Amino acid sequence: MSALPDPSHHEEVLVSPMYLAGSNGTGDAGFAPVAHWPHHYLDDGPCQLLVTSPDQRIRIGWFGDDFELWRITVAEDAVATPRWTATFNHVTPAEIVAGLTTALAQDYAASDPYENNGRFLADPSLYWADAVQPLLDAGWRRGAAKYGTVEVTAPDGLAGVEIHTLRGGRDAEAVVLWAGPRGWGTRAEVVFTARTPSHLIAATAAVMAGSAPVVRERHMIHREMEPLVTLTPVGPAADPRGSRSPTPLDVRRTAVTEAVRRAACVPRPAADLRVMAAQSRTTSSAQKRSSTLAPTAAARPSAASSAPRHSR
Repeated sequence: MSALPDPSHHEEVLVSPMYLAGSNGTGDAGFAPVAHWPHHYLDDGPCQLLVTSPDQRIRIGWFGDDFELWRITVAEDAVATPRWTATFNHVTPAEIVAGLTTALAQDYAASDPYENNGRFLADPSLYWADAVQPLLDAGWRRGAAKYGTVEVTAPDGLAGVEIHTLRGGRDAEAVVLWAGPRGWGTRAEVVFTARTPSHLIAATAAVMAGSAPVVRERHMIHREMEPLVTLTPVGPAADPRGSRSPTPLDVRRTAVTEAVRRAACVPRPAADLRVMAAQSRTTSSAQKRSSTLAPTAAARPSAASSAPRHSR
């Protein structure tokens, strides 16, 4: 006779430190700051969802079945070669992605699409510390000097950043944020290319430096990560043998699913996009009230089912 399912399997827990929480299988948190931007659903390609600024200078792609789960690019215009790129792998918490997308939404709201300006196109600082200052302020320690590379590590030794000071071409790696032990299912990695503005890297790093925990279901925590994190229950365990009341996470996911369905049915003509561009420059507060519109885990296959790729 088989054992009964563990009722704590779907229990919601607070995970700390956040950078070791892994992905929850959705991009909800990462897309929330740009929920008001145009969404493009690309079911036939590796990029399943593409969210763009109204003028398409900023592109945020969700690759639900790939090792690089997120790919964010910025260009001087809609058809130009990307000026810089940021990628987030399948283990990276979407809350860290939100650090970058929030800063991008703020930069875009303050820019003029018709003047081709915006801080998201700024040159990076000449000083490497500007990109990771939030980590230094939080007590992360600089390691031994290496030629061409500066390393900064979290106090627990389980996260860090590599800054490449000898930069190559525009696509060369400049900053790599990481968290967790090396391994396909355990190490989160964020890579910024050489021309990424320093303040955007700092906005991403600031989230990693934060102490706030994030919500996950217990089964989402990789087995090797369990001894490294603190798990605090936030509600009663789910009973798989019967119905249960919806949890706050259930409510949020239902709202996201309905929002995605509604957005997919609403056409966005060019005139509307021009109106959105004008509104975005004067109504930045709308970003704080936006709901999430990313595909849920039920609608997208798990990234963990992809063919393994060696991590750093």
